[in-house]
Amino acid sequence: MIFRASATSILVFVVIMNSALGQDLNMGPVPLTAELRERCRTELRRVLNGDQFWPAMHAAEALTLLGDKKAVLTTLPPRLMTENDHQKRCGLAREIARTGQRDSLKVLWEILEDEHSKGRVHAAESLYKIAEVGDGRLLRKIWKHNNDPRLQIMCAAALGRAGNTNAIKQLREHVASSDSERRKLAVWILGLIGETSDIELIRNVLHDEIEPTTRAFLVHAMACLGDEEGRTELGRNLSSADAAVRTYAAEFAGYSRCVELHSRLVELLDDPLPDVRVRAAQSLIALSLPPGALGLPIAHASEDFQVDVYPATEENPRYSEGSILALRDGSLLYATTEFANDSEDHSTASIVARNSTDGGHSWGEQRRLQENIARQNVMSVTLRRMPSGDDDAALGMFFLVKNGPSDLKVYVRISQDEGETFGESIVVTPAPGYHVINNDRVAMLSNGRLVCPVAWTGNVVAGGHFVAMCYLSNDGGHTWRPSADRLDQPKRGAMEPEVVELSDGRLLMIMRTQLGYIATSISEDGGDHWSASSQLPLQAPEAPATIRTIPSTGDLVLIWNNTYRADAGHGGKRTPLSAAISSDEGKTWRITQPLETAPDLEFAYTSMLFHKDRALLSYYVHDERTGRISSRFRSLPVHWFTKSVHLPE
Repeated sequence: MIFRASATSILVFVVIMNSALGQDLNMGPVPLTAELRERCRTELRRVLNGDQFWPAMHAAEALTLLGDKKAVLTTLPPRLMTENDHQKRCGLAREIARTGQRDSLKVLWEILEDEHSKGRVHAAESLYKIAEVGDGRLLRKIWKHNNDPRLQIMCAAALGRAGNTNAIKQLREHVASSDSERRKLAVWILGLIGETSDIELIRNVLHDEIEPTTRAFLVHAMACLGDEEGRTELGRNLSSADAAVRTYAAEFAGYSRCVELHSRLVELLDDPLPDVRVRAAQSLIALSLPPGALGLPIAHASEDFQVDVYPATEENPRYSEGSILALRDGSLLYATTEFANDSEDHSTASIVARNSTDGGHSWGEQRRLQENIARQNVMSVTLRRMPSGDDDAALGMFFLVKNGPSDLKVYVRISQDEGETFGESIVVTPAPGYHVINNDRVAMLSNGRLVCPVAWTGNVVAGGHFVAMCYLSNDGGHTWRPSADRLDQPKRGAMEPEVVELSDGRLLMIMRTQLGYIATSISEDGGDHWSASSQLPLQAPEAPATIRTIPSTGDLVLIWNNTYRADAGHGGKRTPLSAAISSDEGKTWRITQPLETAPDLEFAYTSMLFHKDRALLSYYVHDERTGRISSRFRSLPVHWFTKSVHLPE
């Protein structure tokens, strides 16, 4: 039964803190003494190396939470190489991935895609537990079209955790199901990613429930959502004679932050059942860590935080046009342009980078990723997996090489060692002229084609009228050719294009204009030919916009400056920084709450990466008082966009 593998990760544990809005998030932590910490570690290692498979997986989860990844990575990868049972392969791959070794994720995706596999439910469950949805397409397809209720529920769980509110709505419908297994699954998930309003929904079912295990799931979910009745009964369940009830109570005591049960959890370290001992140890470890503590595998799920990773200085007055990528070990690589002595677009600049191992809360030492090889500068970096979605794939770094007003080209260098070193530069735009590509703009299509959208002019000073086009590569970025069509707009032209692939394979291009709106065009052949221009139904200054697909929903999200003044330079200031969502391929938009509103600052050149259940952004912050530009990192839960209050347009 699926619940034998339901020791949910600390990743889900922190999601709970988002759910329990009525709960005191400051309960705890209760530090582990050195003796208790070692006692937990010893027991977990013993079970990890024991002969009971699922308790060993639960022990691996707790050891990762404790920080003992070495024990997990010493034991599990050899077992994965020889294990043939698909359900067990899911457990092994999940716990390896939880340590940060993301290459094992391909095992989960392969099993989920295999229609004949008996491990598909476990694959979806594992992806939910470690907050992985990929590009969302496979999970959304199964969720909408598969007839296996358990598989559908677990796909909904993964998507719901990553911001799909319709998936969570469907989970609520299963709470009243006559099928007890469906009901338990739905309640278990809602307790972890639901809302306080779900307490009454669960309570209504609880009144008629007498089966002990099902009842335990109901009250434990209520406890996670902050309900006192649920917390009280969870405490009683820690002493239940029913082994399953006692096991789940030991697990959920940590998820629900029941610090008052700390002493009882310590006693359960002597329980005769290994799984009870393991889950009690995991809860003790969880209670020793404050919600959102640095070093957890993912930040507190409700937390919206920002860090000015590259603050401008007198020596380096501008850091801008960045890009972020998740590395194979789970860390983040954040590259941006560092300008020296001046902040003009033609000033001397190179590309620098920093890494983060804690989801972006802190960043390591700065290093030079790309030296200045131009007469003026190199700038506007894009980091991409090639091919995308494959953590084993090479890392591509795209950038501009600026020699003068009529000589600006796009180059790409490929790294086989996660950005430590890069190969020779490959020119993407060999034609004469001035080719502009914004930071974080290269798109890889579902068929593997790379699309590099550029704005071209013969000379940016003499005339400076731009047309938009694409350079295309079908061999992983080694060779490139220009698109057949070019797109134009009045006044200064079609500037700073970006391309996003729609659900049916067509491409949508957006372009900066001087007309008070964002221009658009559609390609039905992968970026070669483009339709007559149209426009988004949103006001916009002459400023860049960023467009992406939210993996869990398939919706488009646009980041741009929601303002326009025809009588102002560039059509108005680049503030506020806003977001909008489209569920119909860009025809209509719902505006969310603003991202940034400071009137004396400007925000632009956004990068955006969906990583686990977070949206990771970077953008420049221009201080009008000093004239300096810093580069900011922003981390938001994906549901910030999907649940945001919609403001009038």
